[in-house]
Amino acid sequence: MHLTNELPSRAELLALYGSVGWTNYTADPQALERAIQRSSFVVCARSAEGALLGLARTVSDDVSICYVQDILVRPQAHRQGIGRALMQAVLTRYAHVMQQVLITDDGEAQQAFYRALGFYNTRDLKRLPTNCYYRNTRHELS
Repeated sequence: MHLTNELPSRAELLALYGSVGWTNYTADPQALERAIQRSSFVVCARSAEGALLGLARTVSDDVSICYVQDILVRPQAHRQGIGRALMQAVLTRYAHVMQQVLITDDGEAQQAFYRALGFYNTRDLKRLPTNCYYRNTRHELS
């Protein structure tokens, strides 16, 4: 596996995002491609043969905030250190930025993964007056 900043093709993006079931992205291939192209930073993991295994992308002002928008790895490539390598590339690139932020699913595996990388769940920040707010125009929250 090696990391690269070369942007994947539309077909590669659709296959990767489809492999993890992110259909909101794959429903509009043109929008997905634009989102990747307009990201502040994109890092891809590829196999020795060149197959796209995973991707991480950010939106950032490169001073005070780095928002990790997507990090995904093909299911058949899980548990091989690819996600960690992608996140480490992001954290290295934005080490000088005051805040690194992300929103993720509430699963135990996700929580353990991000904690191991030094992230805190806002639910656990008792001594800091911190809240996380979320608004999504495509889905109703229950």
